Amino acid sequence: MQSGVYRGVSAAERAAERRARLLEAGLTVWANPDTRTTMTAVCAEAGLSERYFYESFSGLDALLEAVMDRIAAEIEETSRQAAEHAGEDPAARAQASIRAFVRLLLDDPRKGRVAIVESVAIPELRRRRTELLRHLAHQSALEAREFFGPRDRSENADETAGLLFVGGMAELVTAWLDGTLRASADEIVEAASRALVGLYR
Repeated sequence: MQSGVYRGVSAAERAAERRARLLEAGLTVWANPDTRTTMTAVCAEAGLSERYFYESFSGLDALLEAVMDRIAAEIEETSRQAAEHAGEDPAARAQASIRAFVRLLLDDPRKGRVAIVESVAIPELRRRRTELLRHLAHQSALEAREFFGPRDRSENADETAGLLFVGGMAELVTAWLDGTLRASADEIVEAASRALVGLYR
């Protein structure tokens, strides 16, 4: 081993790989209602010792916040890319963006459960959840102006609509994930798309 390189992998790369394993383990443990979310449980799931946990995170809350941040970034990027590939029609772009979000939740239900449902139960993370929802609401407002044009709406009106839409989506997805609302993915996409278009047109 020379200069921190072992079998062709640098020390920084190994640390990044361990961090990724801890994030994935945190997502798995946190999303499981039958498992108590602790640092010990996360380390066991990742197959790493607590020493390596503290290499990347100051504590459990820091890990869980990083899990939330990663999911929010994925939602934002996935939705944006879908809209960009949907053509020029504003309604089609809105529907593609929402469909990509719903597909993400179907492909990995852990992500919706953690970011929207479980995060409410931890007081220390509620602030971050609120910040992320407001960030997504702001992005929704910016994208809506791009999709539909400014028309006669003010920026403040767009921000208000963004908060209504994202807050409503959070409640809709919560009810969908916990089984209170029985609806197909297509029905969720259709309802959310109508709401988004109605708010901005």
